[in-house]
Amino acid sequence: MAAIDSGHAGHMDAIYKTQRHFYDLTRKYYLLGRDALIRDLAPPPGGSVLEIGCGTGRNLIAAAKTWPDARYYGIDISEAMLETARANVAKAGLGDRITLAQGDATAFDTVALFGVAAFDRIFQSYTLSMIPDWKGALREGAGKLAPGGRLDIVDFGQQERLPGAFKTVLFAWLAQFDVTPRSDLKGAACSVARDAGLTASFASLRNGYAWSARLSRAG
Repeated sequence: MAAIDSGHAGHMDAIYKTQRHFYDLTRKYYLLGRDALIRDLAPPPGGSVLEIGCGTGRNLIAAAKTWPDARYYGIDISEAMLETARANVAKAGLGDRITLAQGDATAFDTVALFGVAAFDRIFQSYTLSMIPDWKGALREGAGKLAPGGRLDIVDFGQQERLPGAFKTVLFAWLAQFDVTPRSDLKGAACSVARDAGLTASFASLRNGYAWSARLSRAG
């Protein structure tokens, strides 16, 4: 099994030790695009779905309810977040369909963690902006796609069609939580897709508030 970056894991635990208890109540107002990503997942019947950076389990639970014919898996580097996620999954009665494990987004072994080598759908929702080696996390996710599989990403954009003052305030606030919107997300996604033999698409959402990317493997 790939080693966990204990320093980064401890840092994330420190950030979310308290926040995890009210995380979902606050994030729904500004983590835009997550629900659209889930609505578009469309995993094949009996397919497998992996969320990298699953946090409280909110997205996996929503996806499992929306697409009930698939199996769901989630990794997160923060054991504190996983504790909350496990409780939420159990409360939702989805423990038989959602499996969680601690893993580093930049290097993880899904065969060791879940007994699954590749996935039909993988998604990363507002995680790349929190991962120091975010390009490594992008490559790692792309490398876990099954034939016909798809990696969907949504994260903060560069606010390119919003007032400059809004961007300044938002980015300053996000920095307090070690969140850095990735200005080169499109370029990195296209580069990873090219190297892995995938096709890539990119979209700006809500006037650039959020960006989305999709990397697809041929069947």
